[in-house]
Amino acid sequence: MSSSLIQLLVLAGIALFLILRLRSVLGTRDGFEKPPVTDSKQSRLDKRPEFDVIQGGPDLDITDHVEDGSSSAKALAAMKMAEPGFMVGPFLEGARGAYEMILVAFEKGDLTPVEDFLAPDVAASFQSVIDQRAEQGLTVEAHFVGVREVALKEAEFDRSTNEGDVSIRFVGELTSVVRNAEGEIIEGNPNEIKRQRDVWTFSRVMGSDDPNWQLVATGE
Repeated sequence: MSSSLIQLLVLAGIALFLILRLRSVLGTRDGFEKPPVTDSKQSRLDKRPEFDVIQGGPDLDITDHVEDGSSSAKALAAMKMAEPGFMVGPFLEGARGAYEMILVAFEKGDLTPVEDFLAPDVAASFQSVIDQRAEQGLTVEAHFVGVREVALKEAEFDRSTNEGDVSIRFVGELTSVVRNAEGEIIEGNPNEIKRQRDVWTFSRVMGSDDPNWQLVATGE
């Protein structure tokens, strides 16, 4: 048997294998079946969501933090559309740092280093507490140990203003004591680490030139 004939037989065998393989994966059409409608606008619309899911799939940067398909997930997706460079993971890391900075500034009684991160009403509320402590002759000594937990609780997006709001649950660990005018400890223990739980809401107009998110609400 010539080498050319052998090559033809090998190629034929490969072709047959590929045909059988494709049929097993894609299936076949037997008997009379209604052909797919390709010129119907409604049909294209019906199939589009399925096509999008197959091609792109869920955004893990979003679904790693909120439930896929939830209102928060949709809000985060809208934020990304308004500002393509926005990423949820890095944002939460930035929020972690902001939480520590703001909390330490508040405890020390000087909001100057973090005033760009505070909405006017929140800054006024914090300053009011600081002023009350000063009037009573009280000082706070705090040492921030670290953030034990950061979790995205809820996200909202206003399409009319492009404003995004993200509520984050924090669990921080710190030592804190309150001293009176004589320097005596009246509250807290410098050797005891306590946990502080907060829910803070940060807001920003997506796509704006100002990169800073501002703290607009606090809670527990």
